[in-house]
Amino acid sequence: MHPIFVLLRKDFALFFRDRAAVSLTFLVPFALIYLFGQVFGVNRKDSGPAGIAFAVVNQSADPAAARLVDALKAEKTFRVITQFVNPDQTTRPLAEPDLLPLMRANRFRFALVIPPDLLAGDRIGLHLKFLTDPLNDIETQMVTGILQKTIFSNVPQLIGRSWQARARQYLGSQNAHDLNHRMADVITSFYGGDRDEMVRRMESGDFGLSGLNGTKDSDTAPAANVFSRLVRIDTEQVAGQDVKSPQATRLVGGWAMQFLLFALSASAIALFYEKDQGLFRRILSAPVSRAHILWSKFLYGVCLGLIQLVVLFFAGRVLFGIDIAPHLGPLVVVCAFAAAACTAFGMLLAAVAPSAESARGLATFLILLMSAIGGAWFPVSFMPEFIQHLSKLTLVYWSMAGFTQVLWAHASPVELLPTLGILAAMTAAVLAIAAWRFNKGRIFE
Repeated sequence: MHPIFVLLRKDFALFFRDRAAVSLTFLVPFALIYLFGQVFGVNRKDSGPAGIAFAVVNQSADPAAARLVDALKAEKTFRVITQFVNPDQTTRPLAEPDLLPLMRANRFRFALVIPPDLLAGDRIGLHLKFLTDPLNDIETQMVTGILQKTIFSNVPQLIGRSWQARARQYLGSQNAHDLNHRMADVITSFYGGDRDEMVRRMESGDFGLSGLNGTKDSDTAPAANVFSRLVRIDTEQVAGQDVKSPQATRLVGGWAMQFLLFALSASAIALFYEKDQGLFRRILSAPVSRAHILWSKFLYGVCLGLIQLVVLFFAGRVLFGIDIAPHLGPLVVVCAFAAAACTAFGMLLAAVAPSAESARGLATFLILLMSAIGGAWFPVSFMPEFIQHLSKLTLVYWSMAGFTQVLWAHASPVELLPTLGILAAMTAAVLAIAAWRFNKGRIFE
């Protein structure tokens, strides 16, 4: 056999023997391509996000309000919340005072209040109140657009009813059938048209408004322009109003976590090089135990991670104007818990992997996967529902939640406790598994 082909076979043999190289070449791209396909709805019948938590408080007794709620429930993008769950698991209708505490607890970031004066006799049009926590700008724009589309395209009869109520004041009729005829007389006398057809459309609840919901692209802008003058939506931002650099504040935490994971994983993988150089045998010959070595590695990783995160946030302050000074204390606490979780993750990789190369390949795969589904790259709400549940199992998700609570929502120490508790529980569980694996393994031999 020609030497070239012998050497070629040797290269392939070495490649397939290195499981880390195989995983980086095939497994990582496959997993990320699948994830991106799920996020962007490739081959799905209905693309786009689904199941975004959206609270609705209905304060109106008008049947039109119930139809509006039904239209929102029919929109696949939203998971409409109308009930408040009490501590004893009983439920009651959601009320407006419930919204702000639940939004600060990150139960949902968008809420619609349908006030008692949804339809008023002294004006034409609808009145609604929209509350937002625009933690992610893309998500907020999408939710706002879909909300407007749902109102404009599904309930045009609501505005017609508003016109009817207004007409009663001027035409003096309280009978709906008679009122429709009188309105049709007035409209057709000025603008022409078939009076009987106009009456039929009014009695069906159309009032001629469905014609504004054209399906052609050229009709969309005029329709939206007309309805925007007839629907008054009072928008209130409940968090992040005073954030100086909103976009950077949203993004820097995710970038910092990804860099931190790579750095601390590399630090933990260095255990293999210390073993190869015989350092552990020399250390263990002194009055030092394995537990001492592991605790020293853990504390080193926490200190290194804390310094790295603080430096990265200060870089965000210098480069993008992120306001960290007023919140430095809580931010350092969250950084410490995040660094502890990342260190435990790196030690687990070193404990379960048979070699440094395998640990490095596994680290690359898991870090990219956690960053993608944990919200560091794009909003979690853009992913399928089952991936959204998996997101909450990642330390990236909860670390970013802590950063945004501090820098975006200016959460109090008490409000931070649940997030810190979850990060601490993750750290303890992962560290316990890593310690058990180290004691069973041969890295100290």
